[in-house]
Amino acid sequence: MFRIVREAIEPAALESAVRSGDGGAVTFVGIVRSRADDGRPVTGLSYEAFEPMAIREFRIIAAEARERFGDVAIAIVHRIGELRVGEIAVAVMASAVHRGEAFDACRYAIDEVKRRAPIWKEERYADGTADWRANP
Repeated sequence: MFRIVREAIEPAALESAVRSGDGGAVTFVGIVRSRADDGRPVTGLSYEAFEPMAIREFRIIAAEARERFGDVAIAIVHRIGELRVGEIAVAVMASAVHRGEAFDACRYAIDEVKRRAPIWKEERYADGTADWRANP
């Protein structure tokens, strides 16, 4: 399951899409923080994406994770639009026969999504200003 959504992300529903029934399942959720990296209070975020390219990149990342870590099922969902502090912006789920591979695949997937996916974030601050933030 690879999606860009405008509605709230439900991690339990996504997890059921990748769980194989035995072994390990790992879920990562990225939540809108109340403070920017520089300490300024954040009131929310706005995400934009080039959706077809982002979905394609999610699929490529999942395929790479399978090549690296074996038989791993992965789901990646990212929200776009206006988000408030405390809302889920991204969720990655990985399931494998062994927990180590599930952890490794999940971490690889979220790190690569942040690095490569054409998704952009504008941080809005309590003082009324806003900045587009580059992915690491």
